[in-house]
Parts: sequence; structure tokens; C-alpha cells
Amino acid sequence: MNLLSRLRSPSPVLPLLAVLTGLCMAQGLAPSGLWGATLVGLGVAGVLFQGSEPEQVGGAQAWRRAALLGWCLGLGYFAWGLRWIVEPFQVDADTHGWMAPFALMFMAGGLALFWGAAFGFARAVARQGGLWVLVGAWSLAELARGYVLTGFPWAGLGQAVPLDPFWAVLPWFGAHGLGLALMAAAVPLAGIVRARGWRKGAAIAPALVLGAVSVVLGRGVPAPEQVPLTSERVRLVQPNAPQDEKWLPEKRWVFFERLLGFTAAEGAVDLTVWPETAVPSLLNYSDGFAPHMAQAAGEAPILYGVQREEAERYYNSAVLMGADGQSLDIYDKVHLVPFGEYMPLSDLAARFGVFGLAARAQSGYAPGAERRLLDLPVGRALVLICYEGVFGQDVRAFDDRADLIVLITNDAWFGLFAGPQQHLVQAQMRAAEQGLPMVRVANTGISAMIDPFGRLREKLPLNEAGFVDAELPAPRPVTVYAQTGDWPVFALSVFCVLCGGLHGLRRRGRHAVTLG
Repeated sequence: MNLLSRLRSPSPVLPLLAVLTGLCMAQGLAPSGLWGATLVGLGVAGVLFQGSEPEQVGGAQAWRRAALLGWCLGLGYFAWGLRWIVEPFQVDADTHGWMAPFALMFMAGGLALFWGAAFGFARAVARQGGLWVLVGAWSLAELARGYVLTGFPWAGLGQAVPLDPFWAVLPWFGAHGLGLALMAAAVPLAGIVRARGWRKGAAIAPALVLGAVSVVLGRGVPAPEQVPLTSERVRLVQPNAPQDEKWLPEKRWVFFERLLGFTAAEGAVDLTVWPETAVPSLLNYSDGFAPHMAQAAGEAPILYGVQREEAERYYNSAVLMGADGQSLDIYDKVHLVPFGEYMPLSDLAARFGVFGLAARAQSGYAPGAERRLLDLPVGRALVLICYEGVFGQDVRAFDDRADLIVLITNDAWFGLFAGPQQHLVQAQMRAAEQGLPMVRVANTGISAMIDPFGRLREKLPLNEAGFVDAELPAPRPVTVYAQTGDWPVFALSVFCVLCGGLHGLRRRGRHAVTLG
């Protein structure tokens, strides 16, 4: 009995094998960074998919078997890749700790449904083979995961490969395009299992071609020291306030004084940036803290995170404060975190005592009215707050191009290890996609100046307090992805499905003629 025959035979071990393969694939995500495990896992996923063919399974059951395999694969991948999601529930463990295991399994199992649908659809379209149908359907599922129900593209496959040379794809096709390229390189390798002669080489060819393209594109990326700089300097301030201490009456002003001390340090800068919700008070009561901030900053304005209330609605905001202590401009966060900053069906959830973890009121935060650019002393900036930095489609949703991206965040919610590092990787991807420098300031780190190729120029380590003065890199020319977004990836994914489906129909027709 050969390998495929063993996989086709009914066995409770097969779903477990899919879960373990998903766990293997997730090792490419930060902080592990074992990107080879992701590529190997994708190839094994292709072999498992081939084992769901109708022979000995039954034609009516084949797509169900494939859907189960895809779901189990996703369950293992997301359960490991999103393990940090239990951390927010430990901030107030007495109140929310019981939710942590349910949250992880809900997220992993729910996101795995996208993969299950892709595998089931691919098997329904192609009864035999169908690896390219799987590539296209899987890519479409990942696109859907970034858009459906406000989207959650965290732990995308493109986040599981190193910066050089693969990220050279990002300015052209974005993070979803990088994920499609990985699948197109690795999944067809499963064809080696049954191929003979020259067909074995054909199974390897996509990996060789895509690897060569990445190398060629990567050769056009200048060395970090060759990236041109502007004349502006930005001070990144990282207070390192643990989330379980951040709002304690005896601690919160200690962290505020730490921010003031770093801001007042020697050195001339054009702008100082503080992280999300840096000020432990509503903006409505700024008379008590704004004069101290202005005194510490001197002539340099401060962009800082704060909560504010207006018409009995609360907003998570970024405020630009001038040298006189007055607010010059305000951006209210638009893309809120479901179950964190607001509760879907909040009235129903409140009956069971379930509220948003980071919400100031039971009803949660209100979304801002619009996305817009802010005029900062260092250029026109697209300001993002925390979660907004994981959505490539949000960053490019402007007619006018920014000079830089500013991302303020409070990654203390994500724990001390995997979550903050994965969040940083996504920020780097946004900079590379747009060809824009990014100023990223996080409460507990990692704060960094990121160049327009996605590389870290200056940074503050995770879980340390401090500041760094960084020169602002110049932006690149507008990228292809900034103009087209995810449409080319959508079209290429559909093309894979159509080509793979037509090939399957021709094979089925030849098989019928042979039997006749």
C-alpha cells in the first residue's frame, strides 16, 4: 500500500496529522522564525489534500474529508500562532481569566473554517489532483479572512518568512500576494509523490521560479545605509507600563512622569511620539497634564495617545499637541477591535456579563468618523492606532499619499513575547507595502523607526523603558501595491482555480474515454 493509499483509507490518525502539520507551519511566525517549517508544512498539506481523493473515500464524502483536513490544519496553525490571545484575559484574571481558553479555541476554530472551506471547495471542483485549485482557493480564503466581519489577517502565511529576500514581493503584491507566492511554491511539491519522469521536475519548477523572482526583486533593494534620510528627527518614547499596573492609582502617574523625563532629555528633535493611551486621564481634563507635557517637550510638538469623551461616547485617540500645550489636531481610531474595544451585540453580551476587555464603558469605544492624514512637523502622516496596523487595505485607503506612517500601540495587552513580535512584523510589512517610513511607538515595545523597505533602523527592546532619537528616512516612489491593493492577488487566485479546474476536467474526460 503506497503513501496516498494509506492516506485515503479511513483513519482517526489523519485529522491529528493535519493538526500537527498546522503546528509545524506556525513555527515560521515570530518569534520562532523557522520559515522552512512553514514551507515543509505547506508541502505536506498538499499531500494530505491528495489523500482526500474519491478513491476508497467515496465521491460524496471526498469534499467533506478534505474540508475536515483543512479545518484541522488551520486549527493547529492558529492555535499556536495566536496563543498570545490568552494574555489580555490575564490582566484582570479574576474577572476575565475563565474566558481565555474559550477565546483561543473560538479564534483558532473560527479562522480554521476559512481553510476548511478552501480545502472542501478545491476537492469538490477537482476530484483528482487539484493542487493548483487548492492554491487558488486557499489564497482566496486568506483574502476573505482579512475582510469578512471586519477582518482578522493576523498570522497570515506571508508573515512566516524572513525579510530578505522574500519581502521584496510586498511593494508589488502585498502580504496576501506573498502568501500566495509561498503556497504556489510549496503546495505543488506534493505532486512529486505520484509524478514520474519529467513531471517530477514540473512539480519543483514553481518553487524554483518564484525563488528566482524573489532574488531578482531583492537585488533591487538598497543596503540599509544607502536609504536616503530626511533632515527631521523624531523622539520615540517607550514608558514600559505593564497593563495590570497601567491604571492603578498609585502607579499611573509614575509612568506619566517617566514619559515626561524621557521627553525632556537632551537633544533637539522635531517631533516626540508617545504610545497609545499614554496619558492616564481623559483628554477632557487635559488642563491638569498638558502644561507639564509642553514644558518637557520644549519647542517640539508631541503626538500622544489618549482617551476622550464626547457626547457620552468614548474614543481611542491620537492627539497632536503644540508647544503651547494646545491640541492642534485629533485622530479617533476607526477600525476597532471586536470583543476588545467593543462588543458585537453588546446588549445581549452584557446580559451574560461579557464586555470589551479594553473598553472604557460597557458599550465600548465609538469608531472615529473618518480616516485622514495629519499634518505633523515632519510631514503629512497616516496615523494608525494599534490594531489598525494589521490591515494593508486600510493603510492604502487614501487619495493623497502620506510622507510617513505613524503607528502608536499598547502591546502590553499582547503579553511579553510572541504577540508584540508578531505585531511588529505586520508593521514592517505595512511600511514595505507602501514604500513609506514608519514611526512605531509601543508602550512596552518594540518601538522602532522602520525604513520604507520594512527594515528596522532604530529600536527600543521589548519590555524596557527608554527613548531613542531617530532620523526619518525618505519615502520611496509610490508602490504598485499602494495603487492596486489586493485586486491582482484576487485575480491570480481565481486564475489558479480556473486553470486547475479546467485541467481536472480534461483529465476526467480522458479517463472516461479510456474506460469507454
